[in-house]
Amino acid sequence: MSRFQGLRGNAPKASAQSIDEAPAVAAAPSSKAKAREGKVMVGGYFSPAARRSLHMLALDEGVTIQHLIGEGLDAILAARGMKPLGER
Repeated sequence: MSRFQGLRGNAPKASAQSIDEAPAVAAAPSSKAKAREGKVMVGGYFSPAARRSLHMLALDEGVTIQHLIGEGLDAILAARGMKPLGER
């Protein structure tokens, strides 16, 4: 038995109105921050202790965790002879 079986028949009925006749709806504002436009999330899973250390370091230095991760990625790339990205 599907966990959604009880929902059958409860969906709203489609109107006879065609898409062309449907009232115009304003586009919803993007929930992405401007700084995130054109970017993708890169992440990983770490221990709670690693997370806590990263938070403490960010607080001590007055920067974001994203900034620290960017520094780390730049260091890895530079150590392997690649051009750092400089993204923060």
